[in-house]
Amino acid sequence: MQKISIDALARQQVAAALAAGSGRAADTVYGGHEKVLRQTVMAFRAGTQLSEHQNPGEATVFVLKGCVRLRSGTESWQGKAGDLLIVPDGLHSLEAEEDSAILMTVAKLTGPDRA
Repeated sequence: MQKISIDALARQQVAAALAAGSGRAADTVYGGHEKVLRQTVMAFRAGTQLSEHQNPGEATVFVLKGCVRLRSGTESWQGKAGDLLIVPDGLHSLEAEEDSAILMTVAKLTGPDRA
């Protein structure tokens, strides 16, 4: 059993993102590339984005701090602290409208068309 303070980790990652040239910081708190489930605390300086990318499986974004916008095609959804966004299948991007931290949860799909 391991206990992690997601709030404390979010504060650390926001501070790291504000100091980073990229405006981003992340720390995987559970799982990884070798597991089906992965949870990562990610932080972004306002205006920073994750460019459009394909979903590796089922995913959610829980907004811990700030405000983000999830885009997929012509649709977009705003998430504020306490909101859970369901990441749609297909190409999507995420932009921080304020200094923000999220908990990204991904369950990779396996099978013949997924690596």
